[in-house]
Amino acid sequence: MGALAGAVLLASCDTPEAPTSKPHARPDGLVTEKPYEPSAESAALSRYYNRLQSQLLAQGLLRTGGGGVDTPYTERDVSRNFERIAFYNEYTPGGGLEESKDGPDVLRKWVKPVRMTIEYGKTVPEEIKEGDTAAIRGYAARLSRVTGHDIALDDGAPNFHVIIASEDDRQDTVARVLELAPTIGAASRDIFENPPRKFYCFVMTFGRPGALHTFDKAIVLIRSEQPDLMRRSCIHEELAQGLGLGNDSATARPSIFNDDNEFAFLTTHDEELLRLLYHPSLKPGMTLDQARPLISRILDGDPGQI
Repeated sequence: MGALAGAVLLASCDTPEAPTSKPHARPDGLVTEKPYEPSAESAALSRYYNRLQSQLLAQGLLRTGGGGVDTPYTERDVSRNFERIAFYNEYTPGGGLEESKDGPDVLRKWVKPVRMTIEYGKTVPEEIKEGDTAAIRGYAARLSRVTGHDIALDDGAPNFHVIIASEDDRQDTVARVLELAPTIGAASRDIFENPPRKFYCFVMTFGRPGALHTFDKAIVLIRSEQPDLMRRSCIHEELAQGLGLGNDSATARPSIFNDDNEFAFLTTHDEELLRLLYHPSLKPGMTLDQARPLISRILDGDPGQI
């Protein structure tokens, strides 16, 4: 009805007077910008990710709730999953895509405030920019509430860079990564230059010089060819992993830190992991043996640890 009323009002307006001068001719040699057309590679990725999302949804995966009666978990589950996700590495540090076979590492997390910024590739449509910016702003606020750490979307002095770009933005993306991390190793650089199709998104964290167990910078890459749900799922997982939950575990449920894709968004279980990670008793650089008794006391509700 609003659109119809507007049409009636326009139709009832007075007829404008005829112009008194002729319009100027188009200048010779004027080039009009053509609308962006995805390359064959980018278009193929879009088709692939859309098919993949449809298949996952048909299997009952990519759930958007925070868990439910079918996914109970105990304090023991939280403790076990936290150890695996916070203290073990999915890939060998600095080794690119080489899977880690090492034992537990030390605890890593941010000490200084986290300031996130979003950088979009030139080919990313405006509707994606608007929706993803709103999603990241709200999610950053949620992560701050859950962890008690200072986390915000703020372009003032960013140290957590979220790049959302397409295959056709690859050259610009690599150039930007090298600008942000000029000393990045060859194996890590290669992931940005030649990311496998199965890598819908990923995050790299960088330690502070002389204190590698505290983060100084993070760079996230999210492929814009993905449909909305998969792209938002990437936002949830990579931003949380960039805070220090860097591994996945097949036993974690309900959780986004599991490669089974059952859950798309951060769950109540995952919030427990983040609260543990940023509990003031758990210091960056702690070994698992040092942290394990504290984890038990925190989960048991010891007043001296809460």
